[in-house]
Amino acid sequence: MENWSLFSLCVLLGLTSRWAVSFHSYSGAGKPPMFGDYEAQRHWQEVTYNLPVHEWYFNTTNNDLNYWGLDYPPLTAYHSLVCAYVAKLLNPEWVELHASRGYESHSHKLFMRATVLFTDILIYIPAVLLYCFYFCDGSSKQKVATALCILLYPGLILIDYGHFQYNSVSLGLALWGILGLGLGWDLFGSLAFTLALNYKQMELYHSLPFFCYLLGKCIKQGLIGRGFFQLAKISLTVLVTFALCWMPFLSDPKQPLQVLHRLFPFGRGLFELELSVFIDYLNETPWV
Repeated sequence: MENWSLFSLCVLLGLTSRWAVSFHSYSGAGKPPMFGDYEAQRHWQEVTYNLPVHEWYFNTTNNDLNYWGLDYPPLTAYHSLVCAYVAKLLNPEWVELHASRGYESHSHKLFMRATVLFTDILIYIPAVLLYCFYFCDGSSKQKVATALCILLYPGLILIDYGHFQYNSVSLGLALWGILGLGLGWDLFGSLAFTLALNYKQMELYHSLPFFCYLLGKCIKQGLIGRGFFQLAKISLTVLVTFALCWMPFLSDPKQPLQVLHRLFPFGRGLFELELSVFIDYLNETPWV
């Protein structure tokens, strides 16, 4: 009971620090014409709510890709759509097509901050607590201290709540994947990490350890028997998850190609692309 009380205190401190940062401004506030990543997330809600799926990643009269065009995988777009439905119920002006560009208000800022906090509570924080409880060595107090360090990691808090992003979603899903593998639930771990990869392409940096671990485990079990069937089940889990995430874009071959083009814009030049990816990776990875 004492351990859970300490963990609860960690969560409370983590949530308090997050919400305290939320009261401050965000990068790009009041700075036209782009208004920063906060506006990018709001604009994605506007696009996904008002436009059909097949236009989300294409440059059209209603979707100017030069103005914060979608460049994250489909799961991010679906998340934006869910947030947009809630925003529409609270205030239609927040996601009104074209007219909402650059929209800023105190109430909208609180809504956007709340969406980040909700995903933290739903995905990231439970994964951190379970990871520390089951896999961290040491005494109960050391596990609590580890959880507190992770939950109060300033880089993630400042990026998600100050600058404004949803990195905790992909990180939380990746951590659920680690939990799954650690507990021997390889299919669940594969599912969780595949969802993380379909939320943010930066999770490719974490994909090699997952791949090597699962492949090595299957080889150790024997590829002419149990290991082969386990590898087949893992492969099927990954393929089905990808297929479900990408299903709305599979009706036309141009759709997935355009999505991939948006996710990996090599046309901007390899140096710029790799630099931006590396910076995002540093922002997103609190445990390295």
